[in-house]
Amino acid sequence: QLQLVQSGGGLVQPGGSLTLSCAASGDTFSINVMGWYRQAPGKQRELVASITRGGETYYPYSVKGRFTISRDNAEDTVYLQMNSLKPEDTAVYYCNTGSLSLLIRGDVWGQGTQVTVSS
Repeated sequence: QLQLVQSGGGLVQPGGSLTLSCAASGDTFSINVMGWYRQAPGKQRELVASITRGGETYYPYSVKGRFTISRDNAEDTVYLQMNSLKPEDTAVYYCNTGSLSLLIRGDVWGQGTQVTVSS
């Protein structure tokens, strides 16, 4: 069984930075794509970044140039570096895996972590 445990998040001022981490455990040999999604109140969960085992990445326009996803395959950990944060980045962020595609969510989720961007 595959599990994802997230860390990081919190409150940051506009223009600030935060880093999220997500460590996988269990049947990690099956992992290909890892990604980060977010869900703001009243909105659908959306993809913010994804990365293949080989390092290919995807970012939607809303975060491109501000967010960077990376992974350590040896440690089965994925990171999300978030810079130049805006109030509209406020959401619960979820780590995800289980998919073979950068654009399709898998069926394994982390526990979620709140990111609040506010002055």
